[in-house]
Amino acid sequence: MTITGATAPDGAGSPGSPSGSDDRGGSDDTSRPGLPGSYLLWLAGAQVGALGDAALYFALGWAAAAHGGGAAGLVLTAITVSRTVLVLLGGAVADRWGARRVMLTGDAVMLAATLTLAVAAGGRGTPLRLLVVAAVVVGVVDAFYLPASGSMPRRLVEPGQLPRALALRQAAGQVAALLGAPIGGALVAVGGLPVAALADAVSFAVLLLVLLRVRVRGDAEVAPAAPEAAPAKGGAGERVAEAAGVVPGLLREAAAGVRSAEGDRLLRAALLLTGAAAGVLLPVGSLLVPLLARERGWGAGAAGLVAGGQGAGVLAVAVLLSLRGGRGRGGSRRRPGRAVSGARSGVGPGAVAGVGLGAAALGVAVLAWAPDPGVAALGGVVTGVGSGLFAGRLGPLVLAAAPVGHLSRVQALLTLVQSAALVVSTGLLGLLADAAGARVPTVLCASATAAAGLAALGSRALRPSGRPER
Repeated sequence: MTITGATAPDGAGSPGSPSGSDDRGGSDDTSRPGLPGSYLLWLAGAQVGALGDAALYFALGWAAAAHGGGAAGLVLTAITVSRTVLVLLGGAVADRWGARRVMLTGDAVMLAATLTLAVAAGGRGTPLRLLVVAAVVVGVVDAFYLPASGSMPRRLVEPGQLPRALALRQAAGQVAALLGAPIGGALVAVGGLPVAALADAVSFAVLLLVLLRVRVRGDAEVAPAAPEAAPAKGGAGERVAEAAGVVPGLLREAAAGVRSAEGDRLLRAALLLTGAAAGVLLPVGSLLVPLLARERGWGAGAAGLVAGGQGAGVLAVAVLLSLRGGRGRGGSRRRPGRAVSGARSGVGPGAVAGVGLGAAALGVAVLAWAPDPGVAALGGVVTGVGSGLFAGRLGPLVLAAAPVGHLSRVQALLTLVQSAALVVSTGLLGLLADAAGARVPTVLCASATAAAGLAALGSRALRPSGRPER
């Protein structure tokens, strides 16, 4: 796929109702009111940041590749590992101190870090040690930033608007992913890593200004701090003791988030399904498509065409859902302070997500047996459409079902299951490709994706139940 009250800066809505709808009646699906201005403002800033990040990631990878393939792998792994290790703690921090506050801090840290990187790279070049340190900083900040950012749609829009809001975010993110590498390449051609780092610094400055304007539900009433993190009222010894208890308290809160999701049938099923899908779908574009293209002598251009087709499929579904998502049954009328996480009747989002996985499996199978780049590109489009449908339906379901006090921790779990599955599966699929050729792991991914789709279709936990939000 990679959410109490303040008035939005544009004046839309009342505290606790950022879309301007009446809490007693929910949003009116027939009139389909537009998404809140506060959400659109935040999303615009977030996509500026995403473009800057994508450009910097390309520049880091390019600079690392000059030291050899092993060095490039080390830099990319440093980002993933540091993010994966700390992401649950990051979710607990965002739930305790507020998502907006964590994001402001993360943007400020990255603004300083990218400026420092630009100066260091401009003066000393790009030694491997500098690149690894930069990668670790990026991964650590991501671990705290991604859970907070993932909860923002729930904090800025009404429950019935979540499908549209998340689909629009997915579409914007896909555009950033498609444009980021070319922009990064152009920046590197102009001035190398220093210029790319400066561009990313500008994007963080823009995002900081946007976040200073946006007010979100939850900033005024964040989850209460644990007793050990409460402000000290005694002497210096007491203050030191209480400060020392902050990290253990956060670890306990992170564990509580895991237990909460584990004890919830819907969240447990959705997280398991997300991890399974990530493990077998994400490596297709990043690992198997290049291997297939090299094995069949198609060249880099053909691999890019297939990857572009996959991205276009995701983008097309995301745009369609952003335009039509507000008509879904998930936006049914609700009682004050209660939201419905699924439709009360008919085909639920879990079933649609399963159909999406089935379509993605078909697309991956086409990739495995494609006789030429044109057919492979068609398979890429089908894979992207299925992936987009899966993410566009399961994402709102998870976000709506997350307990209010655990929004960021649930997002952290989503990041964790995807990252962990990707780390494991990428290595294994690569080894299998070396031993048996690229077609075998590709067929395996298609089969596993189809099995995950059948599991989604048969899952009672993902069927619509009208369960109220906790």
